[in-house]
Amino acid sequence: MKKILKDTLALAIITIIAGIALGGVYTITKEPIAKQNEKTKLAAYNSVFKELDNYEVVEEIQSLRNTIKDSGYNAVELNEVVKAFDKDNMLLGYIITVTDKEGYGGNIKMTVGIDSNGTITGLELLEISETAGLGMKAADKSFREQYIGIKSDKVEYVKGNASADNEIDAISSATITTKAVTDGVNAALVAFKELGGASNE
Repeated sequence: MKKILKDTLALAIITIIAGIALGGVYTITKEPIAKQNEKTKLAAYNSVFKELDNYEVVEEIQSLRNTIKDSGYNAVELNEVVKAFDKDNMLLGYIITVTDKEGYGGNIKMTVGIDSNGTITGLELLEISETAGLGMKAADKSFREQYIGIKSDKVEYVKGNASADNEIDAISSATITTKAVTDGVNAALVAFKELGGASNE
């Protein structure tokens, strides 16, 4: 009986010490992780809008989330919407961050830049864990740049050579990944249309 009590007490002490240690590690690493995440986000913002000088977060986005779901993009979560401004404080457009939960390897989080005319200015992938040599090609500049310059309510992907102004070439043997990224971009376009672009200014 004494041995059981002794072992239980020892286990409880070890658990408490481990909990305190983990709490300490979290406290120490929380700020650097937050700073790195902010740095990554800002780099993505500057990538999708070269003229970006400052931005303003759109606080109320629940209605945009509902509109995205109503448009059929049930696997896409709207994370953040910001207004992008140049050095003269003129509205450039919107930077919209979304996560598509139906990538082949899980979530694909992306930031999409859409200018005031409704033209896609850039696409950056913030999180992706697709198959190496296949779905991971979505992170390649050559794939992402296909979306730049498209002005349409919806982007389509095709297997082969894209010919229409709103088409991109799917990644060979990675249709699921292509669809996830394209759905994410299209959800961002839905949010942009709901915002009204520059017409709200």
